Amino acid sequence: MLPLLKIAAERETRIPEIEGRLADEFGLNENERNALLASGKQKILHNRIHWAKFYLGRAGLIDQPSRGRFVISAAGRDLLAKNPARVDTRLLMSYPAFQEFYQTSRTVRDASEAASPEPGLQIEEDSTPEEQIEAASASLRKALGIELLQRIRQNSPAFFEQVIVALLVGMGYGGSHRNAAQALGRSGDGGVDGVINEDVLGLDRVYVQAKRYGDGNSVGRPEVQAFVGSLVGLGATKGVFVTTSSFSGHAMEYVRHLSQRVILIDGSRLAELMIEHGVGVRVTQTVSFKRVDEDFFSEDE
Repeated sequence: MLPLLKIAAERETRIPEIEGRLADEFGLNENERNALLASGKQKILHNRIHWAKFYLGRAGLIDQPSRGRFVISAAGRDLLAKNPARVDTRLLMSYPAFQEFYQTSRTVRDASEAASPEPGLQIEEDSTPEEQIEAASASLRKALGIELLQRIRQNSPAFFEQVIVALLVGMGYGGSHRNAAQALGRSGDGGVDGVINEDVLGLDRVYVQAKRYGDGNSVGRPEVQAFVGSLVGLGATKGVFVTTSSFSGHAMEYVRHLSQRVILIDGSRLAELMIEHGVGVRVTQTVSFKRVDEDFFSEDE
């Protein structure tokens, strides 16, 4: 926030006029300048500059004489005269107006930390409210993924195979028709656990292997190699090997050099796909967050 306050001390300005200058001052490369928040809807740099301006305004360190424009206030000049090493939320807490505002937003941070499945996961003190919300969302998503894998391991291998069917159908294979999946759970079917049509007409097929392993018991190259051998025997070119645990490095290296297209899905990826495609989960609450429309409050002279 200090660089923004110093620029505001030079003249009245607007964020679009100084964004590039701040990026240069922080030595950001092109990727860092264009990096997006987890939501993918706003640049991190843009988001942080706007929140820095908002925080400084809440503390009374900048004035906003017209829409979209700001300049340093008398209180801001007094602060710069003290030559602070940095301006952060801890320093801003010495201003009563900011302290009152911040105590309200603190509730979001506390909720984020309380929801974390890992005691060591912390929200950065200077993170913006949107970053705090995204951190809480990621934490809840991770906890949900862990629970999904636990529930799958508590059920039978046949149930695990049906989970994979539901997931592949949910992802659009077979034109979303349940009968696109065949032979799952049958023994002696050429070394595969099932087959699913890649399209409605069944012109191409994806063969599936499922291993319901406990955490820490990884799938090695021999198991994957046996599955590939089954694909060759069936004249198949595409296969998906899914496990609730993980794959060894040798197994992952092996599939990189195959003529067949074999995808390995470990427990972590499986949980992510289930959440993304609504398999084994349901929406319990939807929250809509709104932000100030900067275009509305900007006015060109």
